[in-house]
Amino acid sequence: MADKKRIYLCLAHMSEAGLEQKYIKEAFDTNWVVPLGPNVNGFEKDLEEFVNENQNENEKLAKRVVALSSGTAAVHLALINCGVKAGDEVCVQSFTFCASSHPITYLGATPVFIDSEKDTWNMDPELLEEAIKDRIAKTGKKPKAIVPVALYGVPYNVDRIMEIANRYDIPVVEDAAEGFGSRWKGQVLGTFGKYGVLSFNGNKMITTSGGGALVTNNEDEWREIMMYATQYRESYPYYQHEKIGFNYRMSNICAGIGRGQMTVVNEHIAHHKKVQALYEQLLADVKGVSVHKQPVSSFKFQDSGVEVPVYDSNYWLCTITLDENVKIKGQENAYKTIVTGAVGGAAGVIHAASSAVTDCQPNDNVEALRVYMDAAGIEARPLWKPMHKQPCYKDAPAYLNGVSEAMFKVGMCLPAGPYVSEDDVKYIVDTIKSAIL
Repeated sequence: MADKKRIYLCLAHMSEAGLEQKYIKEAFDTNWVVPLGPNVNGFEKDLEEFVNENQNENEKLAKRVVALSSGTAAVHLALINCGVKAGDEVCVQSFTFCASSHPITYLGATPVFIDSEKDTWNMDPELLEEAIKDRIAKTGKKPKAIVPVALYGVPYNVDRIMEIANRYDIPVVEDAAEGFGSRWKGQVLGTFGKYGVLSFNGNKMITTSGGGALVTNNEDEWREIMMYATQYRESYPYYQHEKIGFNYRMSNICAGIGRGQMTVVNEHIAHHKKVQALYEQLLADVKGVSVHKQPVSSFKFQDSGVEVPVYDSNYWLCTITLDENVKIKGQENAYKTIVTGAVGGAAGVIHAASSAVTDCQPNDNVEALRVYMDAAGIEARPLWKPMHKQPCYKDAPAYLNGVSEAMFKVGMCLPAGPYVSEDDVKYIVDTIKSAIL
């Protein structure tokens, strides 16, 4: 198989009917090649229908959605509307991609990093409350927002985080960029807090090639976010700006792709769950290799009697951990050569590393397995390096329990996208087995 194709970590899959091309063609035919138009409006309505779907039929949602140029832009605008300004602090999960924390610094605020729970790898609610109390004691004011993250699609502990946030009256910005379609007690992530962040990057559950969206609670919040996303232009016959806005609106072309993608989103989610189950089955007896799973518990609606999972992950990426005592072929050569490019690819210019090692990196056997799989035509990556261990955040406050650093040392992401077939999963598992000495 390796000589026929390369198995990528997660690539979006176009709809079978080719609706993406239909909507794009309509945009060109009608000359709507701008950051607004019928596709943008239609995509937002599709998203609203999706996020407002609640398995408890007696609790209807009425969220509004603004389609944006990226998930990072969504975080940025959410924080602005939460009142975050220079000198403020924002509690944010440490075990995540940098887009969760960088927008905090765009505003001149300081991220306060919160470590993870052992079972979900997401924000630890007990550490969150400890951090809030400590920041109030040390600075005389509470953090301006809380940003939990659905790491690799697994839901955070919504009930506990929202209870703490409400008790201290701190708004929550749910970073559900990796958790599009994941649910907590039957309700879609991104619909619990003041704002919810979605991403449609090329490797997400659905894609617009690049793009994101912000879920808001009501018409007033939706309108204000829309103003900020379109340079905050006032209703005059000329350009009048009473606040600083941004050019963050999604293009009509990208939204056309999104409209086609929304027709297959449930199929994509089902596929990712199927791939996860297959990894769990095929790796169950491989000593020293563990597949990370969501906690298993159920919740019953009192009014209808319907029972649903508490945690319902989309399994955007499937992840494993490797016991430190497992020996891998080629392990003696791990970190002996400086990497000259970005593993997994990245946009823009990559600085050549000055050293083959850092003070916080995956264990040698994890790196050896990554290299071994890469040679077999399989893209695998380390987990996100915790933000509190990133050089650019070395001075940021952090409330730690060791979980994220420990998982980063032993964890790895495996391919899970719509192009990953059952035969691919079997090949990936066979490759892992063959790599173990």
